[in-house]
Amino acid sequence: MTIWEMLAVFVAGTCAGTINAMVGSGTLITFPVLLATGMPPVTATVSNALGLIPGAVSGAIGYRAELTGQRRRVIRLGAAAVCGGLCGAILLVSLPSTAFETIVPILVSLALVLVILQPRLAKTVQRRRERRNVITKTDGGPLLIGGVLTASIYGGYFTAAQGIIYMSLMGMLIDEEMQRLNAVKNVLAAIVNTIAALFFLFVAHFDWTAVVLIAVGSAIGGQIGAKVGRRLSPTVLRGLIVVVGTVAVVQLVTR
Repeated sequence: MTIWEMLAVFVAGTCAGTINAMVGSGTLITFPVLLATGMPPVTATVSNALGLIPGAVSGAIGYRAELTGQRRRVIRLGAAAVCGGLCGAILLVSLPSTAFETIVPILVSLALVLVILQPRLAKTVQRRRERRNVITKTDGGPLLIGGVLTASIYGGYFTAAQGIIYMSLMGMLIDEEMQRLNAVKNVLAAIVNTIAALFFLFVAHFDWTAVVLIAVGSAIGGQIGAKVGRRLSPTVLRGLIVVVGTVAVVQLVTR
């Protein structure tokens, strides 16, 4: 890399870490920059996954206050994230790139629709539960576990927008504040990135310069994103998710 390419990768990593802590889809910033340096797509994907781990951990630490009282939830969903992340990583080195490229925009678009409709649908579900005298579940049940597993498979394959999918699933199935759900999302993203990167260490080639630059940048960005994101209202946070997700869909379709 030239010095300017290194600077671009570092800046992209910082921006990705910031947006990942707040919403997700930071990969849509770093991935194109890595490709622009002439890096092969698979090398860019695995280098990006490893480099974003410090950012995901940094974002999770920044949201540590919102994680209070959610240990059981994190363990349950984290187990699904581990399995899904490993499966996704295996798929990346086993399947042709066109296999997931067809379905990714559809998944992200569906997630955006769920985010937009989440308040209305959540109220409808709550009213039905109250009429039936059913106690609202706090763990999302098997449906959420299955959803997180599927989203994590996607995340292990290509990390972009997995945070949006997590947020849409949890927002629909858990009666909880969005900021607390965002904290859980950051932990799940950190788990998936770590599991996938550990697998890639044994089977794929990394560009270690890119890894270091993204790692340092994303760690800084994670703290910035946590500080800014924790101050956003649920409506603003939901709007930001929709905007970023829409950009993600357009980029995935046109790239």
